[in-house]
Amino acid sequence: MKLSILDQAPLFADADAKKALEASIELAILADKWGYKRYWVAEHHDMQALASPAPDILLGIIGSKTERIRIGSGAVLLPNYQPYNIAERYRMLATLYPNRVDIGLGRAPGGSAEASIALAGNFLERVKEMPKYLDELLHFLQNDFPAEHLYSKVTATPVPSAQPKPWLLGTSQKSAQLAVSKNLPYVFGHFMGADNGPEIVSDYQKQAKEPSTIVAVSVLCAETEKEAIELAEETRRRKEEQASEQHGVKEENKQIADKQIVGDIALVREKLTQLQDAYQCDEIMVLTMAPTYEAREYSYRQLAGMINNH
Repeated sequence: MKLSILDQAPLFADADAKKALEASIELAILADKWGYKRYWVAEHHDMQALASPAPDILLGIIGSKTERIRIGSGAVLLPNYQPYNIAERYRMLATLYPNRVDIGLGRAPGGSAEASIALAGNFLERVKEMPKYLDELLHFLQNDFPAEHLYSKVTATPVPSAQPKPWLLGTSQKSAQLAVSKNLPYVFGHFMGADNGPEIVSDYQKQAKEPSTIVAVSVLCAETEKEAIELAEETRRRKEEQASEQHGVKEENKQIADKQIVGDIALVREKLTQLQDAYQCDEIMVLTMAPTYEAREYSYRQLAGMINNH
C-alpha cells in the first residue's frame, strides 16, 4: 500500500506554534526514512490551534532536511492568491528539490470570513473564478499561454528542470468534475468529504483521461484498540475546547472525528485495506490528530509497516 502524510501543523497539549512547526519538521524526517511517499502540509488562517498559514515556507525547510520523500501543499487555497505568485513559489521549491514537489490545490477559505477578506478581498467572488485561476496557474507551470494572451511573455521564475506536479483536492462531485475537466490527478478528502465518496471517485476515474487518485483519511493507531479509543476521545475533548474559543472549526472537527479510523495496527490495516478497495485508489494519505506528538509519531511509525510503494 502506498501511504503519504497530511500534516496540519497542530498545537498538541501545551505546545506553542514553534514546537508545532519543529514537530512537523521532525516527523517529515522520520517519514522520509520510513518510506512514506509524500509529505504534504495544509494551509489554515487565523486558527490558534494550527500553525501553518504558509505551507511553502515550511516545505522549504522540510525539503532541506529530507532526501527522497515528495513534498507538497495540501492544499494551496488558490482563491486566496494570484496564480502567478503560486507558480513562482512552487517553481522555486522545485528548483531546489527536483522531481520532489507537488502543488495540491483547493478552493476552501481555510479560516474565518474575516481572514479570507484580509487575504484576498471578496473571497466568494474569487471562489467563482476558481476554474480561471486554475487555468492561469497551469499555463504558468507549462509555459503555454496563447501568443495573444497578456501573460504570454511572462515567465514564473526560476524555471526548474522538472515542474512541480499539480493535484486538485476536494470533497465533492463538483471538485471531481473540475479535476476531470482540467485533466488533473485528484485527491478526495474522505476524512471530511461527502458520504458517497467512492461513487464520486469512481466517476472521476471513469471520466478522466489519465486518472490518478489519492484518498485522504484520518487515522489514529495505538498499541491496543482500547488505548487508541482513549487517545481519540482525549483528542476530541481537546479539539472541542479549542473550537469553543476559535471560530470556524467546530463543524470541521466533528466531520473528521466521525470518519476517523481508530485502533491497533491489525484493525487499522483491515480498515485501510477495505477503504482502498472501496475507492480503488492508488494511494492513501493519512492525517493523524492525537493528544501528543509522541502518540502521533507512534501511529505513523506503526503504519509505516504497511508501506509498499511498488
